[in-house]
Amino acid sequence: MSTSPYFLDLYAVYQSEIDDLASDSEGNDVLRKRLGEKRKELDFLLKMIEISPEMVVVVLHQAFRFTQPAVMDHLLSRDADDLPHWDSMSDGIEIAAWARDMVHTILQEPLGEWFMTIACALEYLYHKPLTTAERAQLASLQDEEEDLDEARNERHDDNHTEDHDEDEAEARAREEAGNDWMVEQGFDRKE
Repeated sequence: MSTSPYFLDLYAVYQSEIDDLASDSEGNDVLRKRLGEKRKELDFLLKMIEISPEMVVVVLHQAFRFTQPAVMDHLLSRDADDLPHWDSMSDGIEIAAWARDMVHTILQEPLGEWFMTIACALEYLYHKPLTTAERAQLASLQDEEEDLDEARNERHDDNHTEDHDEDEAEARAREEAGNDWMVEQGFDRKE
């Protein structure tokens, strides 16, 4: 079974988030420290479950042991609107002792079970070697995202240029109006 585009897309963001947390500006390994800080922010992060689940999953990084890989592989092949219920797959997942309270808190949320399914899938995918086809598909998704980023930046640059041009035109108009007023007051026109 191959991984669905839905999970590959989420995985790309999740992987980037872990990479961002992994080292500081000097290249030091700070992943453990930063994960600890994120875990302390769980109450705040829970507000992001629906809109950015892949950004919240980091609090559960390395919290799972998967005892039924076939169940997880099947989960990864599914799309967003076809996910199994948490109860149907949780028997094949062991949760680390340090994460159990967090998982309990998450499961109390209205979307907690859905989120746990996503979290387990992303964490499983993070530790699973990708197939050649999955790597190619992931690269394609990342290329598309880079193209979108470039387009957004070009639109921003165009808007900034237009704003700058408008500002210059307004400044020239104000200067011209000031020169006209000075002439009306009897002064020579400033060239």
